Amino acid sequence: MFCTVTSYAQDSVKTSKMAFSGCSGGMMLHTGYVQSRDITFYNTDGSVHETLQMKGAPFGIGGAIRAHFGKHLRVGSEGYVSTLVYGKYKSYSSIGWGGLLVDCAWPLQRWTPFIGGTIGGGSVKNVTLLDETPQDFVIEQQSTSYRKYAFMALNPFVGVEYALTAKIHFVFKMDYLLNLTDWQDDYVNGVRFFVGVMFCH
Repeated sequence: MFCTVTSYAQDSVKTSKMAFSGCSGGMMLHTGYVQSRDITFYNTDGSVHETLQMKGAPFGIGGAIRAHFGKHLRVGSEGYVSTLVYGKYKSYSSIGWGGLLVDCAWPLQRWTPFIGGTIGGGSVKNVTLLDETPQDFVIEQQSTSYRKYAFMALNPFVGVEYALTAKIHFVFKMDYLLNLTDWQDDYVNGVRFFVGVMFCH
């Protein structure tokens, strides 16, 4: 009888190492530096209109929610929208993505470094203004390029949290969003830096 109870207690201890240990969620803002390949735009007759590159500092917002298991594992989801305004006519490129988040964290007193990634889907929307657009309702020809497409996303990231209190953490993170299925010349990529707040329970 004693052996049975001891064995059951040992199994319970082993199981508890990955037991649910709380949850967290919050919002983050980001910027960074991204760029595309060189893009050639054509007129309707096939002649070259212009070659340019999308590049600059994007700005965006999003958030994440995570369930914690044991001391290190966190599983959840996240989603963001990132917009880059570029060029002399204020063109813009917008990327939205989200999916399943998994990371590993190491609590060290108030600091918690973490590393992980998100896999899911994303969507690109690019509106490129190739000529100055008058401020009226006249439809201009050969002055605008509009493109939209979806892709499978993989987003590795690394960061750190600082515990202001037991329930409020500041988050600092950097990532690199990868387009796995439809990487085109007008896809902008680079390192993004995030700052935000997580609420923990």
